[in-house]
Amino acid sequence: MRTEALARLAEERVDHRFKGLPPDADGLTVGALAAQRRNLFRPADGFATPVLALSAERLEHNLALMEAYAARHGLAFAPHGKTSMAPQLFHRQLEHGAWGITLAVPHQVRVAREFGVPRIFLANELVDAAALRWIAGELAADPGFRFVAYVDSVRGVELMDAALRGCARPVDVVVELGAGDGARTGVRTEADARAVAEAVGRASGTLRLVGVAGYEGEVPRPDPERVRAYLRRLVALAAGLDRAGLFKGAEEIVVSAGGSGWFDTVAEVFAEIPELSAPVLKLLRSGAYVSHDDGHYRRITPFARVPEEGALEPAFRLWAQVVSRPTPEQAFANAGKRDAAYDLDLPAAQVVRRGEVERPADGITVTGLSDQHAWLRTEPGADLEVGDWVGLGLSHPCTSFDKWQLIPVAEADGTVVDYIRTFF
Repeated sequence: MRTEALARLAEERVDHRFKGLPPDADGLTVGALAAQRRNLFRPADGFATPVLALSAERLEHNLALMEAYAARHGLAFAPHGKTSMAPQLFHRQLEHGAWGITLAVPHQVRVAREFGVPRIFLANELVDAAALRWIAGELAADPGFRFVAYVDSVRGVELMDAALRGCARPVDVVVELGAGDGARTGVRTEADARAVAEAVGRASGTLRLVGVAGYEGEVPRPDPERVRAYLRRLVALAAGLDRAGLFKGAEEIVVSAGGSGWFDTVAEVFAEIPELSAPVLKLLRSGAYVSHDDGHYRRITPFARVPEEGALEPAFRLWAQVVSRPTPEQAFANAGKRDAAYDLDLPAAQVVRRGEVERPADGITVTGLSDQHAWLRTEPGADLEVGDWVGLGLSHPCTSFDKWQLIPVAEADGTVVDYIRTFF
């Protein structure tokens, strides 16, 4: 692994690029600032609102919980890195037993490779010739690098083949099975899947078919029965292609699925995978677990359906300061669309800090976001003043990480012990 690239993150200088950080830290390296163990809430330590923080304890809890879950169910785990695009978190996931990292576009692959990720599953079709040639170069330069990508059309296979001619190693691909009418990418029928698989076989020397994959989160009107039926189609497709001899040359057969909403059903159905002609890599790709959230995923997490498996904990909190209190029913805090995820749910007011005292945000509701303001409705009796800090819970981590380039990791008392660098 390219650990020197991770080390360089600690050598990066803190400056105006990184919002929320203490102005008097300008010029310090990130590592030096982390070593100072400043406190998020101590005025003299200089953190400015709005500031997003990750809970150190909850982050570690979530990493350990999913490591144990995957091991318990006999699953390999390649968490989707597009959620965070944070190489430090990629490596913590790998340290917690992940097989590799899932990504979605070539830029993300370049980031992961710069930081030494040894196995990458690209959960997307890839037909860009320049990107394919770069990946071929990575494969040629590093015999230990494993890369797998989706294919879902004969035309896509032809474009990949044309771009990769003369490459030193073939690119491994899996046929993506679409989740139904109106779903996203992926072949719609088993006949189409067979045609794509046979096209890969004709692309001798450039591509190698190693399995099948899909995303059950795209099943129309999903419920356990529909999701289970789709996943069983996926398993049956793998068995059918194997019987036809289309995985010839694969050292293992990849069967992959798993967003963050139905991984319990993935575990259930993947336990039914029959013996195939080569060992099966049952690859789960759930990624939002790393920070979890206080909205969308908290409502749909499989752990809510099977509580005996444990529970993820929301690790993000966005701190904003009340800057205006124009009426007894209304207040405004200085965090808006530029700072908070809002594509699925508005932030939720959770706590209020005044000085060293923290209390529940009773009677305070976020009703809207402007570019740089959160609109707060205050019920009669709600205790809120200009200058108070409001801690906001966020929904949908996929659009939280991308708004912050350097995120403090804070212990429960506010002591900042690390900073997470993101690359979007």
